[in-house]
Amino acid sequence: MINNDLSYFFEPKSVALIGASVKELSIGNVIIKNLLHYGYTGPIYPINPKVDNIRGLKAYPSILDVPGEVDLVNIVIPPTMVPEEVENCGKKGVKAIIINTAGFKEMGENGKKLEDDFMARAKKYGIRIIGPNCQGTINSDPKFKTYCNFTFTFPEDGFISIVAQSGGVGAVIMQAFYDWGIGIRMYTSNGNASDVSIPEIIRYYGNDEKTRAIVLYVESLTNPKEFMEIASEVTAKKPILAMTAGRTDKGAEASRSHIGGLSGSISMEVVFKKVGILSFNNLEDLCNAAVAFAYQPIPKGNKVGVITNTGGPAVIAIDELSSNGLEIPQLSQSAKDILKTTMLEQASINNPLDVVATACASHFKSAFEVMLNEKNIDSVYVNFVTPPFVDCESVAREFAEASKKNLKPIVCNYMTDKKKWYETSNILKKGFIPCFDFAETAAKALSAMVKYHYLRSKDKGEINNYTDTKPNIAHQIIENAKSEKREVLTAFEVYSILNSYNIPLSDWAVVKNSDEAIITSNKIGFPVVIKADSDQIIHKSDVGGVVLNVCNNEQVIKVVQEMQQKFKVNNLKFFIQKQQLKALELIVGAKKEQGLGHVIMFGLGGIFVEIFKDVTFNITPVSNTEANEMLDNIKAVKLINGYRGSEGVNKNMLADVLQRVSKLVTENPEIKELDINPIFAYKDKVCAVDARIIL
Repeated sequence: MINNDLSYFFEPKSVALIGASVKELSIGNVIIKNLLHYGYTGPIYPINPKVDNIRGLKAYPSILDVPGEVDLVNIVIPPTMVPEEVENCGKKGVKAIIINTAGFKEMGENGKKLEDDFMARAKKYGIRIIGPNCQGTINSDPKFKTYCNFTFTFPEDGFISIVAQSGGVGAVIMQAFYDWGIGIRMYTSNGNASDVSIPEIIRYYGNDEKTRAIVLYVESLTNPKEFMEIASEVTAKKPILAMTAGRTDKGAEASRSHIGGLSGSISMEVVFKKVGILSFNNLEDLCNAAVAFAYQPIPKGNKVGVITNTGGPAVIAIDELSSNGLEIPQLSQSAKDILKTTMLEQASINNPLDVVATACASHFKSAFEVMLNEKNIDSVYVNFVTPPFVDCESVAREFAEASKKNLKPIVCNYMTDKKKWYETSNILKKGFIPCFDFAETAAKALSAMVKYHYLRSKDKGEINNYTDTKPNIAHQIIENAKSEKREVLTAFEVYSILNSYNIPLSDWAVVKNSDEAIITSNKIGFPVVIKADSDQIIHKSDVGGVVLNVCNNEQVIKVVQEMQQKFKVNNLKFFIQKQQLKALELIVGAKKEQGLGHVIMFGLGGIFVEIFKDVTFNITPVSNTEANEMLDNIKAVKLINGYRGSEGVNKNMLADVLQRVSKLVTENPEIKELDINPIFAYKDKVCAVDARIIL
């Protein structure tokens, strides 16, 4: 039976180290040293058959010789010896193991066999394993002070818990918090993740009352569905702040469709967005935001009250806040009336509220009281420089008193010489005021808090269960293509599938020769577009397989005959389509991602999709709310809404197309890639005029 209790990794009553060593610079010595230095509260059992004691602790020849129970074991021995020692741990009744040793599946097939061997033994005894090839765990809780890890940073107790797929990145994050004087709660780097997964660790942190913010660094997901399920559960309770690497993916192999070429390695960040994780492009912004989450409540909206005793930094902050969608509202008249009686004569009674450099504690106290009681203010941003002619310690105490009320989040751009104003800094730290050296840094941290509020509180919408589709038609077409071992569908097959899901199309038909082309063109009505139709011709427009503005029978004959001469392929047919009036060209695409289902794309289409790459992504199934968000999240949204007198296009119909495509690919998982490019969008209609599907 699988033991889902991860508490033994963070709250062990006893710890043993198999591979403990007397060599000062060995991992087997460093872990013992770290446990002692950090003040681990339980017994420590070094395991080494060749010595009697290590760092003053009695050593034992085997885990089986330890007299008491052992909750957690670190293993630091050669890979070939690990399976047998896991077996011994099972016989001893050990609950959890951290395997620091490297040399398993990351090294190839032989290493994988060793990893499979020790995992089979662990499962037999119900042992959970973190690693191999990992750093291990840290828990700063004074009740435990667990440091089953070979790193070198000894964090204070705090409210931020870290999980990192890369131990190097995790150590950088932990060191940054330490250098800033910010405590952390727990830390894990799980290496190969042979057993305990990152999602499981996230769930454990999510259920931990003292963890207020979770910091995540991840490069890949072994089980994306598990990750999404657990992350969605946790982000409803507390923020997860994440970063991934490889976003540019320059080495990605170009695919045969637009979405294949544009998606690259975006799937991880799309997952973050889908489940409400805050995604960051750099570690510094991520860590700064985590500090704000650790110390302050979540804002209830995007309206900020700004208090400053210096001009320039406030302007910089407001620029940053505004660029992130936060608002600086006017103060109410009653608030202004109060401030006129409490502020210095030189103060600017507005929002931002400039209390001026000579403001003392009473002025800041009144400023905080007004901002915290103002109904139209959701958070408070402060620029605070420490003038040598002001009692800054008293001012800092007013900051702390305001923070203690826990009514609204407060962040501070704190500008000082921290060595000279040590006590002022200490008061702010003890008052749980998140302080940042630069105005824009503080503004970004507050913006992240507001973003999380909206992610957590937004309506997720509903998945539209269309009843007017004919999925059996799509299934049959796909099965036929598979039976013929074809990956690229013909235009007839593609448009038949789109038609079966009621995705609006320009009138069309497929013909075999010029005689049929003439009849069909007259029936559809000139002008028409003629395209060469064969699964062997993919990017038709690039090779002369698309001719626009065909206006009469003579032109029809000429175009068909020229294509017959140019394309020497089997079963060449001709796709005849009603040519539409000029319109806004958009794109909808979908691409299958391993373990995720399909990623769906929307953006500016036609030739502009490759030039501007103005696209947005989501994971299917896409709800009505998510479909509308996708429309609003491209840079060219003004073209959709209407710009400089233009009427805009029908957003409801576009959102409907996105949801229908979502349903199409969800119900037909054999589809590898789908491109509808362009979709012509008008005020009163939308219609797809070109599409391709790859299985």
